[in-house]
Order: sequence, then C-alpha cells, then structure tokens
Amino acid sequence: MPPINRLIRYFADLTNGKIALWCYFIWYVSAVIHHFDPSPSLWLNSAGISALVGVALLLSAGGKNSVVADRWQTFRLFAIPFCVSSFSSLIKGKGFILVFPPSMNELATAIGFCAGFVLVVVGLRNATSMFH
Repeated sequence: MPPINRLIRYFADLTNGKIALWCYFIWYVSAVIHHFDPSPSLWLNSAGISALVGVALLLSAGGKNSVVADRWQTFRLFAIPFCVSSFSSLIKGKGFILVFPPSMNELATAIGFCAGFVLVVVGLRNATSMFH
C-alpha cells in the first residue's frame, strides 16, 4: 500500500479517543506557535520530566512484562509529559484561564484547527466507508 494510502487509512480509522488526543496535540502546537520560548532550559527541563514520568508510565502500563509493545503508545507515554511540562512553562504569566488563551484570535485559531481536523477525519471515514 502506498504511504499516502496508509496515512489516509490511519486517519480514517482513528477512534474517538485518538481524535481527542490529536486535538490536544493541535492545541499544544497552537500554544507553542503563539508563545514559543527558545530558552534551552525550558526544553531540557521538559525533556527531563518527560523521561522521568514516561518511564514511570511505561512501567505502570506494562504490567508484569514492564514493556509496551505498541510503539505509538510508548511514544505517547513520553510525549504527553513533555507537552504538558513545556505547555505549562510557555503559558505561565500569559493570562491563560485553565488552558484557554486570553486572546480571542489565538483561541479561534486553536479551535478552528481542531474542528478542521475533526471534519477531515469524518470526511475520510465517510469516503473510505464507501469502498468497503
């Protein structure tokens, strides 16, 4: 199967939970774009937290074997703490309410990209279901 077809199939087959995770990532990327800080310490601290928490999550998710076979799940166990840590550092003192930016333009951008992503996934689901 060509790579583009695998990518289309991946997005068409996303569960609702994975769609939510992608929207979280889109929200995170929007915040990084709007509030990027080039400070190496911010990113190194986030990487350190990611390593510590990621290993703990990997051990807890692995049960008796302490190994998670799914590479994407393993990646997420490390990526999520990195994103949480860097997000909290980036938005500190910027007037956010919970995770919502004070700027309506920034809020509209994040919501718009998440909504657009969901519409694309729904469209791919509908399009690929016609061929089954």
